[in-house]
Amino acid sequence: MNKIVREHYPVENLPADLREGLGDSATVRVVIEVDGIAPDDPPKQRSVKETLEHLEKLRQGRAPDTDMAEAVSRIRALRDEWEDG
Repeated sequence: MNKIVREHYPVENLPADLREGLGDSATVRVVIEVDGIAPDDPPKQRSVKETLEHLEKLRQGRAPDTDMAEAVSRIRALRDEWEDG
């Protein structure tokens, strides 16, 4: 549920219909809640086959793993860049 709460909110900032009966220099606690909205539908359960297919698509979209030599080279280049700056 979405809810907004403002503590010590100045009455003078409220719309006129909400200020009625309150002193202009007072502060109030304002709570706003969204009314009448049904919660989102729960996600669809996937079968094992669908899950495996989804994982394979994710794997295919990944960047290839970096070997140790390439990783060390990148780190050294970044370190040198920081030392030069």
